[in-house]
Amino acid sequence: MTSKIKKNQLNMVMPQDSPVHNWYRFVLSFPPHLVRDYLAKLGADEHSVVLDPFCGTGTTLVECKKLGIRSCGWEANAMAHFASTTKTSWQCDPDHFIAHCQQVAEEALDMTARSGISLYGDTPLFGDFRGGTMLRDLTEEQWQVLSRGFISPLPLHRTLILLETMRGYQANPYRGYQELALAKALVSRIGNVAFGPEIGATPPKSDIDVVSIWLSECKNIAHDLEIVQKLPYHPDSSVIRGDSRSTQSHAKLFDIVITSPPYPNEKDYTRTTRLESVILGFITNRSDLRALKQGLLRSNTRNVYTVDDDQKWIEGVESVQTLARQIEERRIELGKTSGFERLYHRVVELYFGGMARHLIELKKTLKPGAQLAYVVGDQMSYFRIPIRTGTILADIAERVGYKVESIDLFRTRLATVTKEWIREEVVVLSSSA
Repeated sequence: MTSKIKKNQLNMVMPQDSPVHNWYRFVLSFPPHLVRDYLAKLGADEHSVVLDPFCGTGTTLVECKKLGIRSCGWEANAMAHFASTTKTSWQCDPDHFIAHCQQVAEEALDMTARSGISLYGDTPLFGDFRGGTMLRDLTEEQWQVLSRGFISPLPLHRTLILLETMRGYQANPYRGYQELALAKALVSRIGNVAFGPEIGATPPKSDIDVVSIWLSECKNIAHDLEIVQKLPYHPDSSVIRGDSRSTQSHAKLFDIVITSPPYPNEKDYTRTTRLESVILGFITNRSDLRALKQGLLRSNTRNVYTVDDDQKWIEGVESVQTLARQIEERRIELGKTSGFERLYHRVVELYFGGMARHLIELKKTLKPGAQLAYVVGDQMSYFRIPIRTGTILADIAERVGYKVESIDLFRTRLATVTKEWIREEVVVLSSSA
């Protein structure tokens, strides 16, 4: 239970929870033990159907599957949708999977050598790859949506050959696991990606053993499959690609909702998955990126568009209107005139309007008396004006017909800019009977 976990571990994946969860995770994901706590608190059992409408990389779905509880997720980000789908697919034979991965690894290494590049760690290279050997590369359109600092030329060359090799099999039942292992390897070791308060680049790696790193991640997946396949019951989970502000189901299916929507701040959530999204082909150009952002809840100025009108769902909600006015007045007071700063107050209106729209649409899919838990965090990203996300979300939920059961403190965390302690909370709701 959460109460037995040390304060500095509250948002961590505990060692006993790591199987499957650690195949690939958002750096900002909420922890499995929190899901487990609220499944128990909300009375989930083998008869329940649990929904995570912002399912991300599948924390709720995986935890439900481990506990023998049916679940469904909605997710608009293609990379996250792929991760959730793969992490809830436990059918493959681990030994056959690893045998295939080793075959792929050998073929990729052979193809790399034939391209004029030595095996990692061998010297010298067969040629000066900067001048004598043509390296595999992304297209110019792909580079337009990806910082060149996120991966170095030679690791990228090795990665693209590995990806081509695994995709060269016409019938490859293991492709999802293999590509997810590559996604994890890209952001954890192969690329030059740093996750701090914001995503950035580490010092570039001139070379790295891409195939061995990938194969290690595949072996972790196989090991975890051996563990979870021994569980007495692991029901199917479904993951629907779609915008959580629109109804993704028309049947009253769900007894319980456990989720964590994006927080209203200046984090562009598409950047946290940009490297793997581009290399795996989920984003190939600026049009793809724009389409992705338009399908997301508006939570930062990088995905606000002129045609957006979610603010209409919170007309008359004084808590949001007051907050938006405070942010715009502070901008004027500080003399801030950049295009993004001028959108700060609009983001707040669109964010909470989008959440109101989501809650209204969600009611169509809930069984009478359904229980809901929303993990949200207070923010101070906009000129240090406090955004009490949990309190405002509870106000909106009550206005659109939910009952607020409680607002539970999950943890406090130190704000990066202000160095103030702010709250992360779980807003617990129930739908009308």
